[in-house]
Amino acid sequence: MISDDHARDLRDSGLAWHPAPGDRFRVEAAALGEEVFILSDMVIEARAHPTGTVLAFNGTTEWALDSVAMEQALWLPREDQLRAFLGEAFRGLHRTGDGFRVRTRLGDEPAAAFTAADPEDAYAAALLDLLHRAID
Repeated sequence: MISDDHARDLRDSGLAWHPAPGDRFRVEAAALGEEVFILSDMVIEARAHPTGTVLAFNGTTEWALDSVAMEQALWLPREDQLRAFLGEAFRGLHRTGDGFRVRTRLGDEPAAAFTAADPEDAYAAALLDLLHRAID
C-alpha cells in the first residue's frame, strides 16, 4: 500500500481525487489515523453536495449516519490507479533485490527510474516527478 507521505505529496501536488467504489482512504484524525477505509456503495459512499463531497458511513453500527468531509480524508491510490495516471510515460515495473523500480519516459527526454520497497511507492515517486515537471 502507498505510504501516507507519498499520498499526501500527491494530494499536495494537485492530484485530484474523484471518489469511486474500491478507493482506499484514511481519515486524518488522530483517533483514526491507522484505519484504512474502502469506499463502497454498500457501506461508505461519496455524496456530492453544493458545499462539497462527503464520505457517508452507512453500514456499520459505530458509524451509522456519520460522514466525513472529503478534505479530512487522505486518498491512498492503488497500484492500478497510479499506473493509469502515468499514462504513456510508463515504461515498466521491475522487481529489484530490495523492492521495485518503475521506469518512465516522457517524449524525447531521457528515461527515469524510481525505486521503492513496494510498487505503489515506486509508482507514486514516478508520478510526483511527472507532476512536478508539469508545474515547472
